[in-house]
Amino acid sequence: MSTQDLTSQEAIKKIKELSEKARICMFCTELDRLPVNSRPMGLQETDENGNLWFISSETSNKNFEIKEDNRVQLYFMNNNNSEYLSIFGDAYIYKDQSTIEDKWSPMANAWFDGKDDPNVSIIRVQPKETYYWDTKAGKLVSLLSFAAAAISGNKTDNSDGVEGNAKI
Repeated sequence: MSTQDLTSQEAIKKIKELSEKARICMFCTELDRLPVNSRPMGLQETDENGNLWFISSETSNKNFEIKEDNRVQLYFMNNNNSEYLSIFGDAYIYKDQSTIEDKWSPMANAWFDGKDDPNVSIIRVQPKETYYWDTKAGKLVSLLSFAAAAISGNKTDNSDGVEGNAKI
């Protein structure tokens, strides 16, 4: 696997691409405690600045934990394409109606009584450090490479993949 570090607009493009393909991440809080608290969260969007946006209940443990320590870790997995993204960043909670209106999704009605529900909050995660794994040739070629190596007894160099830091 080769290493390719990305910066600025390339990094934002990669973060947006991988996070929006996966849509669901493990959202981890209380990073200084073991075990780390984590839960699946649906991504609303990754904006043009690389910020990741989520809808959350103001009364959730996650929101209470962010108010105590806003450092979070997000893990996105797109197993179908062997794409993975790890994001460490700072989380910020918004309660203003304009942000809720902007980020609202009808899917959130499963958890809330509409966008005017007093428990609706929006979380923005601003990435500080990110790392990604991506296969350039796709999963099938990767699997064939691993299978050929297993049958032949040789090691694979996984040269069809790329990994690296994505610094905004």
